[in-house]
Amino acid sequence: MSALQQASTKHDILKYLLQQGEATAQLLAESLGISPQATRRHLKDLEAEGLIIHEAARGGTGRPQHVYRLSQQGRSQFPDSYDEFAVNLLQTLAETVGPDQMQSLLRQQWVRKALDYRRQLGAGTLRDRVARLVELRRAEGYMAEWEPIEPAVDGALQYLLIEHNCAISTVAESYPSVCANELEMFAIALQDCKVERTHWIVRGEHRCGYSIQEATNGTISSAAC
Repeated sequence: MSALQQASTKHDILKYLLQQGEATAQLLAESLGISPQATRRHLKDLEAEGLIIHEAARGGTGRPQHVYRLSQQGRSQFPDSYDEFAVNLLQTLAETVGPDQMQSLLRQQWVRKALDYRRQLGAGTLRDRVARLVELRRAEGYMAEWEPIEPAVDGALQYLLIEHNCAISTVAESYPSVCANELEMFAIALQDCKVERTHWIVRGEHRCGYSIQEATNGTISSAAC
């Protein structure tokens, strides 16, 4: 296997772990179509590079298996659009105008982004708009996907928006309040729906998730952490 092929396979392993959260060597081999021996060799290299970590799988009998997941350094291999520059900028802004004014300015920025999303999403069904929103988020590096939640709650359609990568993870770690702004942004962009957080990378989970439920009986748009 050439060096280029090895690099590509290692990236596929990192991407799989980013999307699924964790996996054994056997599962990775089966999912990516490579031999268990080659998989373990790549995992050993990735762990030596500090990109993944492992722990013993819980339960089961026989030889214990290792479960692999990304380290923080491994997550940094994926798009992170704002990085340390944005954090430093926010720190300077907070020192200049004060934390409250900075939060107000941040919210204004998220509302502006929400209205831009709304314009691009158009006036289709909620299903169509969620699908289009996922496309927009993918283009921004969030590695997003969506799926319907069944059965519907009280007859209202409901969808799960999943983001396996946070393009503003460095900012979110330093200023978790931006995630609340993001919830409000989704509610404004999609209109007439309720958005709630189901998973949160900042809290140590391997993805961010949002349930999106259409409004019924005149319920207005809302967002909740």
